[in-house]
Amino acid sequence: MAGAKLRSSRRARCLSVCISYAHRDGPLLGELEKHLSALRRSAVVSSWYDREISAGAHLDREISRHLMCSDIVLLLISPDFINSDYCYKREMRVALRRHAQGQARVIPIILRPVDWVRTPIGKLLALPKDGKPVTTWRRRDDALLDVAKAVRRVAEEMGSPARPTRGREHEGARATTVKQGGIRKHA
Repeated sequence: MAGAKLRSSRRARCLSVCISYAHRDGPLLGELEKHLSALRRSAVVSSWYDREISAGAHLDREISRHLMCSDIVLLLISPDFINSDYCYKREMRVALRRHAQGQARVIPIILRPVDWVRTPIGKLLALPKDGKPVTTWRRRDDALLDVAKAVRRVAEEMGSPARPTRGREHEGARATTVKQGGIRKHA
């Protein structure tokens, strides 16, 4: 019981997650949503993506509203995402600007193989582990479980009252950048 109280006191609130993706990756988004369901059911996060926009609503306005209000933005990276002007130039730009200002955490999730390392998201630690694309894992469920566990850790870290002030790096922390073929660490 004491462990449950400690966990609930560390997580101050349910964090909102906005998912940016190319529509061709809809089936992989569906699989990811299933893996995030435990986080939603335990009120760690609530997730949103553009297919939840109701009929008659203004698409750009709704997408912008969710990008601007979310605590966490998941960018589902694939060749189609990189190729999409809307995903790359609009959604990713807004998300990265908020990330740089300490207003949101952007997490790139590499769905399919693509040369993403020299894009603006190449500076961020990508999921799943080592930035290995979800579709190249022997079992996709293992890759998506890795993603869900990492999102939970981020949400709990962000919801913790003891976390550093937004926009400031924790002193002594090491930044890790993933590049194709391995991990490069910076002090």
